[in-house]
Amino acid sequence: MEPKAAIKSFRDLRVWKAAMDLVEQVYVLTQAFPRHEVYGLASQMQRAAVSIPSNIAEGHTRAHLKEYLQHFSIARSSLAELETQIEIAARLKYCQTDHLKSLLEKLDSLGKQLSMLRNALTKNPHPST
Repeated sequence: MEPKAAIKSFRDLRVWKAAMDLVEQVYVLTQAFPRHEVYGLASQMQRAAVSIPSNIAEGHTRAHLKEYLQHFSIARSSLAELETQIEIAARLKYCQTDHLKSLLEKLDSLGKQLSMLRNALTKNPHPST
């Protein structure tokens, strides 16, 4: 078993990488939305998606655990916002059901990762990795 690599940057966080992948998927999904949604739902979804890795990154660079956890909370809120917007897109039939299911599964997985990292930080605020 390989030793865990030290976390030197937010770029080393698996949760940040997963959030970045989610941003790409949301942009691909919203490209297929009707033209009249470019500045509506599509834009809202893109902003919510971008907010997730942005807050993970910003929180990771904060000096105090309380600030770090606050940014994780904002990331989780953006995740819930995006999930709601995806449900709206589904109701409006802007995307295929199988694509939505896959995206919602990724949202759920990302939410669990955020929760696990938050829990780990509150139990051990000075991890070695």
